[in-house]
Amino acid sequence: MVGGGAAALAGLVFIAMSINLSIITRDATHKNRAIATMTGFTAVFVICALALIGNQNYRWIGVEWLAVSLVPTITYIRVYVRARKIGKSSVGLSVGRFIAGTSCYVAQIAGSILLILGYVAGLYVASVAMVLSFAFFISGAWLLITGIRQNQD
Repeated sequence: MVGGGAAALAGLVFIAMSINLSIITRDATHKNRAIATMTGFTAVFVICALALIGNQNYRWIGVEWLAVSLVPTITYIRVYVRARKIGKSSVGLSVGRFIAGTSCYVAQIAGSILLILGYVAGLYVASVAMVLSFAFFISGAWLLITGIRQNQD
C-alpha cells in the first residue's frame, strides 16, 4: 500500500516539477527540495518492492532496507545543507523540520540493523519511521509547490 502511494505521489510531484521546471532550477531551495522529495518517494517504492520478493527472510529485508535507505538519508542531509547555504527561498527550511526528517531516516536505518541482527521488532521501527517520513515527503512536496507559487507572484 505504501509503495503504491509513493509511486503515485512521485508521479504527481514529477508532473508538478515539470510544469514549473524553470522556477525550480532558478532557486536552490526548490531544486534541492525537489531532489530530496523525489529521492524519498523513490526509496519508499523500492523498499516496498524489494520486500515483496518471495523466498527471503526478514534479515534480507533488513539488508535491502538498509542499503536503499542510506541513499535518501545522505541525499536529504546533503541537499538541506546545500539549500541553507546557497538557497534563495527559506520556505520550510527550519532546523526542526530537518531534525524530524533526519530522525525518520535514522530510525529506518536502526530498524534495518535490528532486522539484520535478528530482531523482528526492527520491522516495526523501520515501518513506522517510513510512514512518518512519507508524511514529510508529502509536506515537502506541498512546500515545494507553495514556494513555487510565491516565486510566481
